[in-house]
Amino acid sequence: MVKLRLKRCGRKQRAIYRIVAIDVRSRREGRALRKVGFYDPIKNQTYLNVPVILSFLEKGAQPTGTVHDISKKAGVFMELRLNHQPKFN
Repeated sequence: MVKLRLKRCGRKQRAIYRIVAIDVRSRREGRALRKVGFYDPIKNQTYLNVPVILSFLEKGAQPTGTVHDISKKAGVFMELRLNHQPKFN
């Protein structure tokens, strides 16, 4: 199973996190399948590659709690919901 989770980067006391798609069995610093964004909690900056995140979510990837909150603030789940609207004739 694939999860969207944070991978710690940066130096001591200045953590920056990459948001990656990674296998559940891998450790936090393990090899990622794909980098899909980053999060800087000190500057409160985020960058998300929304189309890639949506494709992983549609394939069944599960975000961790923190990644879910970051994605929710960015409106990723609104776009996911808009993509799955039923089409009326």
